[in-house]
Amino acid sequence: MKKRHLEIMDTTLRDGEQTSGVSFTASEKLTLAKLLLEELQVDRIEVASARVSDGEFQAVKNIIDWANEQDCAEKVEVLTFVDGGTSIEWMLKAGAKVQNLLTKGSLNHLTHQLKKTPEQHFEAIAQVIQRGNEAGITTNVYLEDWSNGMRNSQDYVFQFLDFLTKQPIKRVLLPDTLGVLTHRETFAFLEKTIQRYPNTHFDFHGHNDYDLGVANVMEAVKAGCHGLHLTVNGMGERAGNAPLASAIAVINDFLPQVKTQVNETSLYKVSKLVSTFTGFGIPANKPIVGDNVFTQTAGIHADGDNKHNLYFSDLMPERFGRKRKYALGKMSGKANIQKNLEELGLTLNDEELRKVTARIIELGDKKERVTKEDLPYIISDVLDSSSFQQKVFIKSYVLTHAKGLQPSTTLSMEYNGKVYEEHASGDGQFDAFMNALHKVYRTLKTKLPELIDYAVRIPPGSNSDALCETMITWKTKERDFVTTGLDSDQTVSAIKATEKMLNIIAP
Repeated sequence: MKKRHLEIMDTTLRDGEQTSGVSFTASEKLTLAKLLLEELQVDRIEVASARVSDGEFQAVKNIIDWANEQDCAEKVEVLTFVDGGTSIEWMLKAGAKVQNLLTKGSLNHLTHQLKKTPEQHFEAIAQVIQRGNEAGITTNVYLEDWSNGMRNSQDYVFQFLDFLTKQPIKRVLLPDTLGVLTHRETFAFLEKTIQRYPNTHFDFHGHNDYDLGVANVMEAVKAGCHGLHLTVNGMGERAGNAPLASAIAVINDFLPQVKTQVNETSLYKVSKLVSTFTGFGIPANKPIVGDNVFTQTAGIHADGDNKHNLYFSDLMPERFGRKRKYALGKMSGKANIQKNLEELGLTLNDEELRKVTARIIELGDKKERVTKEDLPYIISDVLDSSSFQQKVFIKSYVLTHAKGLQPSTTLSMEYNGKVYEEHASGDGQFDAFMNALHKVYRTLKTKLPELIDYAVRIPPGSNSDALCETMITWKTKERDFVTTGLDSDQTVSAIKATEKMLNIIAP
């Protein structure tokens, strides 16, 4: 069966930016535009709304300048408005060549927001399309609130489409603006529309208010739509838009009648970059791109993976540039631990493995976080093995913090039997501690890893005396790794996590 090409339009930079609290800078938009088109290889990107701000104008101009150099300016789209040509003038100054004209796709919106008749609305739209055509601008048309239009005013929607299909436009864009459609409605409405206008290109633009975004994407494709609008991490207003990574995986695995040109292996990379730029974390259980989705927790699952890959599915992490992990905790079995030991290049006999497994389960029962990097310490503690004897000890420290004075730390550290003492100040107690530690390691002529993330948490509903877990991510030339510390004092828990790091890097 010959597959038809399904266009993917990414609207993270326009609709995704409507996520509450999110605003991309012009340079961030340019970086993401390049990544989306060149590496992820989506067909088109919607990058901004016309007339919004000077920053939006500069962002569009930068992207268009780059796109002209790459001969792909027709892949860059801008949301415009029925405003007598003001949006067209804005686009011409920015150099943009494709407008996505926002119009009213339901009689309810038309009557109560614009207070116009269909004929008045159509006449104004025709004028904008003509102006764009004369200026060399390609026009696509959004039917805002199309989903409610099909539910409550189909005669108006088809009257509108009768008009639009006679206009010099390239695509009609059909949004479920409020994310209210069920999958059955999505299929029925699109099938009816596409059959009625077989020569028109229709895109489906789904929102996720009922968490039905991906289901509706599936039904839209089955109904014969020609393109989809998606966002990285499902960003967008309210509950967001249909998420790009999940939709692409579903299309590739369950919809054999279509194909896309999206590069699956770049989905995770782009997802992480968007999360970094926006400050919005990716839920650990978010399909495809969440931290936990390729992590086996139960020991029976790890054992099954060793026996004919019993717990594997088509969602293999390598497809998305990722790697399977095996969590350590109270549900760990020997197979989970064995997998982590193999990655560290460590070998234990059956009795040693049994003891280490029991200790990890004990720690998990206390809700302590256990990582792969903790394994050598657990092994050393349980087996009293000289192979994993601790080399670096933070023997003592004095932390000072007084109003009006800069925090400072004096520390005493033992390394290979020799004690080092240093004093330093900093912006906070832990910063002062790290500055003192850097002094020690300059004496040792060793460069410490870079601290790239620092997270603190206590159990929900706890009081001020609760145990505090500090998770620090470190970066070396070779890799990133995480260490954790647990204490009722936040700075002390961070120092414990740092001591683990010092032993991991110790030769």
